[in-house]
Amino acid sequence: MSLIAIVYHSGYGHTARQAEAVARGALTVAGATAALVKVEDIDRHWADLEKADAIIFGSPTYMGSASAPFKTFMDASSKAWAAQGWKDKLAAGFTNSASQSGDKLATLQQLAVFAAQHGMIWIGLGLMPGNNSSAGSVDDLNRLGGFLGAMAQSNADQGPEHGPTSADLQTAEHLGRRVAQAAQRWGAAAAA
Repeated sequence: MSLIAIVYHSGYGHTARQAEAVARGALTVAGATAALVKVEDIDRHWADLEKADAIIFGSPTYMGSASAPFKTFMDASSKAWAAQGWKDKLAAGFTNSASQSGDKLATLQQLAVFAAQHGMIWIGLGLMPGNNSSAGSVDDLNRLGGFLGAMAQSNADQGPEHGPTSADLQTAEHLGRRVAQAAQRWGAAAAA
């Protein structure tokens, strides 16, 4: 059994939908379980993160960075950092913003550096970019062309029932599945 923890903040509900999609993807892998952890509830879940095989981080991109509540979680993880409690766990990330770019890459880089500081092993998206040719479509997986993690876009004037797009949610599911598969391989290799 592999436990995939998905730690996220969602200001308006869009990133929560993305987090749920990541969990759905992880659950498609036999033997994987997924735990959704809101950063607002983190004090009840530090032990769960210690037990997790992988932690997937998710935050909206606000002003070219992870949201303030997510950054508060990052700062609060210093006890786990000092104890190297997450060392060699798998990590990945996802983000959402209203703009097509919205500087989402900066947020994913911030999440990857955070994971590296904890000694974690980062798992990228593993998808070729979609929607980048005349044969492409906004319905393609990885339509925003990210490699470091799953990116999504949701219109600022619409609630979470209107976004992220189906393609972005399927891309998030792909990330969850990829991390769960990697966790099983990583666990099997460690047991050998």
